[in-house]
Amino acid sequence: MKKEKIVVGMSGGIDSSVSLILLKQQGFDPIGVSLKLPVWENPQNLLRENVCCTKESLETAKEICDNLNVPYFVYNVQEDFQKEVIDYFIGEYKNERTPNPCIICNRYLKFKKLFDFAKKEKINKIATGHYAITNENPNSKQFELFKAKDSNKDQSYYLAFLKKEWLQNIVFPLGKLLKTETYQIAEQNGLDQLLCKKESQDFCFVDGKSLKPFLEEKIGIQKGKIIHENGKILGEHNGVHFYTIGQRKGLLTSLNTPLYVSKLDKKNNIVFVTDNPGDLLSQKLSVANMNWLIDLSLEDLSDIQVQVRYNSFPLPVDQFDIAEDDMKVTLKEPHRAITPGQSAVFYKDDKVLGVGIIK
Repeated sequence: MKKEKIVVGMSGGIDSSVSLILLKQQGFDPIGVSLKLPVWENPQNLLRENVCCTKESLETAKEICDNLNVPYFVYNVQEDFQKEVIDYFIGEYKNERTPNPCIICNRYLKFKKLFDFAKKEKINKIATGHYAITNENPNSKQFELFKAKDSNKDQSYYLAFLKKEWLQNIVFPLGKLLKTETYQIAEQNGLDQLLCKKESQDFCFVDGKSLKPFLEEKIGIQKGKIIHENGKILGEHNGVHFYTIGQRKGLLTSLNTPLYVSKLDKKNNIVFVTDNPGDLLSQKLSVANMNWLIDLSLEDLSDIQVQVRYNSFPLPVDQFDIAEDDMKVTLKEPHRAITPGQSAVFYKDDKVLGVGIIK
């Protein structure tokens, strides 16, 4: 019987490598593909290569594919990454919003390019090492996205902007595993060199410590005033794009007390601050550009939750109103520093309902 072909996104890390092994064991005929991405080429960038595709990681991916007799390709998508991810990233900061490049990259670059490669090879399915689960809904007959078994590694938040019609052709081999089980499989298959490999946390194209010079080059310095919510001028800033709601660091003011960014006024080039953390609390949010992963007509939308950033917990929703691609939400309890530009991902238990951008 002819094995089903599948394109596997390879980063050279432990998750994609173990995914490849599992797919082979499950009877697939995989093809390994790494995406070549750019990096901000500037001496002030502490990164010399894009962390998702360093020379070392690409060599590791090729070695693992060779050892498993799996064809391996490197797909150069640097120009598309610049347009879809870096330009978006800069544009959000220009418009006083805090971008979420990983969730945008998955939708408009990584998964799209893997599907493009698969289509050229006349292959239907792709797979990645993300921690998430897809299951077919018996009523709608459509595939849906769910949180991973390992709540500490769940990446469903970053996958919520994927196209609904893609889900039936995406395989997440690690979704029902704990990270510790992934390590065990790697060790059992002789991938000891990957066990201690550090997982990247910053943006892949610019180091987090290099973000300020990056924004200086791409947007520039635009000096303005730092003003307390009570109206008192406390200092000067170099541009609202250097700040985000709730930020404490980098506020050069005349006060010695802790201050928080409470509002950004691009029109008047003002950074508003407060010394009262309670001023950052909000119970309402507006969300635009909704991407639904479920059939709204079939879904029970009672007791839903919303996650307003990756490193936070889903929040209980009290009321909501859906109007075309927008959504107005009232939370059951106020939440701190709800930030424009971040993604609001809606859940029903472990199921991902949809996502939009916070206005």
